[in-house]
Amino acid sequence: MPSPRPGSTTLSPTRIRFALLALALGGFGIGSTEFVAMGLLPNLAQDLLPGLYAAAPDAANAQAGWLISAYALGVVVGAPTIAAAAARWPRKRLLLALLAAFTLSTIASALLPTFGLVLAARFVAALPHGAYFGIASLVAADLMGPGKRARGVALVLSGLTIANVIGVPLITWLGQASGWRVAYLVVAAVFAATFLAVALLVPFQAGNLGATMRSELRAFGRLQVWFALSIGAIGFGGLFAVYTYVAPLVIEVTGLSAASVPLVLVVIGLGMTIGNLAGGVLADRSVRRTMYWFFGVMLVALAGLALSARFVPGLLIGVFLVGAAAAALSPAIQARLMDVSHDSQSIAAALNHSALNIGNALGAFLGGVAIAGGLGYLAPVWIGLGLSALGMALTFVTFAIDRSRRRNGLHVPYGTEAITVVG
Repeated sequence: MPSPRPGSTTLSPTRIRFALLALALGGFGIGSTEFVAMGLLPNLAQDLLPGLYAAAPDAANAQAGWLISAYALGVVVGAPTIAAAAARWPRKRLLLALLAAFTLSTIASALLPTFGLVLAARFVAALPHGAYFGIASLVAADLMGPGKRARGVALVLSGLTIANVIGVPLITWLGQASGWRVAYLVVAAVFAATFLAVALLVPFQAGNLGATMRSELRAFGRLQVWFALSIGAIGFGGLFAVYTYVAPLVIEVTGLSAASVPLVLVVIGLGMTIGNLAGGVLADRSVRRTMYWFFGVMLVALAGLALSARFVPGLLIGVFLVGAAAAALSPAIQARLMDVSHDSQSIAAALNHSALNIGNALGAFLGGVAIAGGLGYLAPVWIGLGLSALGMALTFVTFAIDRSRRRNGLHVPYGTEAITVVG
């Protein structure tokens, strides 16, 4: 077990372990609230859009996908705004405020009566998402000690990936049996439990007293930050184009029953859990190689899924590998953002989740357009393949820029370059 960093209050290995578990529990709640809608998409469509669902189920499912896009857009808006504005706050106090917001907004999602109101509630519920993961990752990295930054990030993200193994399938099953509103109330209870765990187990950590909104926002003036954000935003569309429409993929393409959807979600979650841990270890060795390797795996997995999803083995192997590759990329992209953001660490840690949720919104939106256009439920997989290919191309470009700078003798830390705006 890692030692606390020099100069920090001495904590026992057991205290550090429980603090990390409390932070990961928050990731479990976030994974549940973000992904449970994907397995319950037909249920949401039927309950919130009954007239449209009766007339055109495909169109209703596509419109229900807006709930996922709304959540993703909330992450995009909330992550940089909250992280930059609250960088000076003590980190534990900020985490508790974010968890209280999660709890209340998830209860609202469960209780509001109409599609429009639930859509708004999902946007609001997403606002704390990126800031929580960003600040929790900084706390975990501090607890883990030097040289284990990506592993600290991966430990916090492990709650999200484990949610996809246990929480999302179980809550999906509960939602299918008792209604999707009950499912969201269970998620709210997870957030309330996390609030108590963080309050009791996570030690005090000061915020960045030298940070200002202006200093944090300087990250947006660095070219390589924009490349890293684009890689996450576009490349991760491959995962979410598949994940958003996994329920109709399983039922309509593979021909399995609705009861099989939670089992498929378990397979995706297992892939994400294994991939996340592998990505954390490998990214501490080489961010560049980790991104190259796992984008390659993602492309192969999406192509294989598109060609073989009509068969149960093809479906299961495909979704497992897609989940594993995407989850392995997440700590690597976050480490890359922290490398290139220079001294804007709070906003950099949160921006990763903005980028990934742009991918969430993009994949869900483009997949929904393809389905509503009559292209079928395999169309999102092909769209995901194209998005991931573009993400890999951007990865080659960003590291090519690094090599070019080194060849030209520009031995500067990643992220010190600035964009010059002319005119």
